[in-house]
Amino acid sequence: MLQQQHELYEYHVWANDQLFAHLKQLPKEAFHAEVTSVFPSVSQTLGHMYVSERLYMSVLAEVSNEDVFPKIPGWREEAQDLTVDQMRGLFAGVAEQFRDMLRRTPDMGKAMTIEHPSFGRFDTSFADILRHVVNHGTYHRGNVTAMLRQQGYGGVPTDYMFYLMGRRKVHLTS
Repeated sequence: MLQQQHELYEYHVWANDQLFAHLKQLPKEAFHAEVTSVFPSVSQTLGHMYVSERLYMSVLAEVSNEDVFPKIPGWREEAQDLTVDQMRGLFAGVAEQFRDMLRRTPDMGKAMTIEHPSFGRFDTSFADILRHVVNHGTYHRGNVTAMLRQQGYGGVPTDYMFYLMGRRKVHLTS
């Protein structure tokens, strides 16, 4: 199960990288253009994803709400008014921190309790939270594709199957 969870997270990082490479090819205005969607711009969607990744990494590291919640405004500010490359850098930093935590976590089935301010206590596992991080990213990458299409640009394929095909191609040619 450990390898499967690591692979799932690597897919998530790959999909984000695909998106950033695509965004880099588009006019700079597309990143900050206002659209009618879940978030007002692609950059704000990615900023939300960044804050969420930091939050869930803290949850997985079992940092208390009292220590995490005061940091959220700073994380939001960190992700504002950035270029595509700067945002990609934030994501790369979080990905390395996540990978380090995954290397140090041998028990993905480890029971965890989340204290959510609106929903109360929730018993779950490390693996479930990690799957949520990946699923959350997939959802918002879909939002970004819709936002780009509103602006007249195409999206980029980030489906899990494309990731697997790319990995198999690497293994077959190695």
